[in-house]
Amino acid sequence: MNIESLITHITPRREVRGMAAALLPYTDDGRIAVDSFQRQLQTMHRAGLMCAVNMDTGYVNYLADEEKQLVLDWAREALGPGVGFVAGAYIERHDGDNLVSLYRREMDAIVERGGIPIIFQSARMHGKSPREKIRLYADICRDYPEVLGFELGRMFAPNGEIFDAETVRGLMQIPSLTGIKHSSLDRMQEFGRLAIRDEMRPEFRIYTGNDLGINMIEYGSDYLLGLAAFAPEKFAERDRLWAAGDVRYYALSDALQHLGNIAFRAPVPAYKHAAAIFLHLTGKIPSPLAHTQSPRRPPWEAELLRDCATRLDLL
Repeated sequence: MNIESLITHITPRREVRGMAAALLPYTDDGRIAVDSFQRQLQTMHRAGLMCAVNMDTGYVNYLADEEKQLVLDWAREALGPGVGFVAGAYIERHDGDNLVSLYRREMDAIVERGGIPIIFQSARMHGKSPREKIRLYADICRDYPEVLGFELGRMFAPNGEIFDAETVRGLMQIPSLTGIKHSSLDRMQEFGRLAIRDEMRPEFRIYTGNDLGINMIEYGSDYLLGLAAFAPEKFAERDRLWAAGDVRYYALSDALQHLGNIAFRAPVPAYKHAAAIFLHLTGKIPSPLAHTQSPRRPPWEAELLRDCATRLDLL
């Protein structure tokens, strides 16, 4: 199926696989609010979404190795035995040129705790040819039961990269790589991914990371969104309405998209502070503080987000 066909090819009554990238919350005195974090994961799981930890929303680029390990342990404890979750394999803070070893060390820690690794890109991949990138990913993923890839736009982080079509085609041929999160914030780029997927490997999942276009689920994308952490129960409700063919889907989707447009405006990385403010407003976490190194939203942000919460009937 080509891109032009996809644009008009709506897929109603489709069961959507939804994932929420959890925010790491903080207390007023700057400590990680572990209980609130674990309750957040439990809420996501009860709603029917899969939890994703040590993602961009969880400040993975700022966390020390010990903190990342603690996050994995907290997730395992909160979700209980046998419940799967996704976790970021992030190596950018590590020295060394052997990318395969660096990634597999991170991935082993995730798999040992029953998680599914998702490979954050490294700036050390930039400039490599498509063949080199495909070989690198094949070596990283070898022998793991399931791995996810990640295309991260530079507006989110400087280590990110949007792959060319040749690289995407090659990655889709790696057996243990079962899906890719696509975070370009560009619908046309994502339509291209869906067209390649439908042609090459229909069971391969494209997880939209487009918080400015959450209705990509209508065209065949699943999702892994930081925005879903703001209101996981509302996202799960939206997904059920879409699967049921219920027209109430549209009003709820519009309200969630309004929230996304506010929270993910430039500078995009400040969405994490918006998430903290929103979750504090709705009584989910103890403070509106973000990580000390995270970009901030202005003092009047709470008033914008209060309107969003009201539209979603969360206040």
